Amino acid sequence: MKNIQSRIHEMTKARGNGAKNVNDVIAKLNPVLRGWSNYFRSGNAEREFNELDSYVYRHVTKWIDRRGGQRSRFQLHQWPSQRLHEIGLCRMQGRVSYPTQATLVRPSLSRVREIRTHGLKGGFEIGLN
Repeated sequence: MKNIQSRIHEMTKARGNGAKNVNDVIAKLNPVLRGWSNYFRSGNAEREFNELDSYVYRHVTKWIDRRGGQRSRFQLHQWPSQRLHEIGLCRMQGRVSYPTQATLVRPSLSRVREIRTHGLKGGFEIGLN
C-alpha cells in the first residue's frame, strides 16, 4: 500500500510533474490505478481500495489547490469525487471480485457395476491354477 501511495504522491506533485490541467494528471494516474486494482482485486482488498480512493481524491484536489495561475481561492465543494470520476478518474470502489465457491459435482449414474467388472478376469475369481 505504501508503494502505490508513494507513486500517487509523486504523480500529483504541484511542481515538476509536467501536468497542466486535471485531465493530464488523471491520464497519468489511471494506468497505475487500473493495474494495481487488477492485480489485487481477487483478494479481500475492499477496505484498501476504499482507502486508496480517498487518498487519490485528497491528492488530486490538493494538486488542484496548489497549481499556479488560479485567480480565485480553491473551493473543495466544487470538486466532489463524482466530478473527478466523470472526468475519467479510475474508481477503485467496487472492483473487488470474490472467487466463486467450488461446488461438488456428483455423477448422474452409479459406476459400481463398471468398477466391479474390471480386474484380471473380469469377475470375482481369486484363485488361478
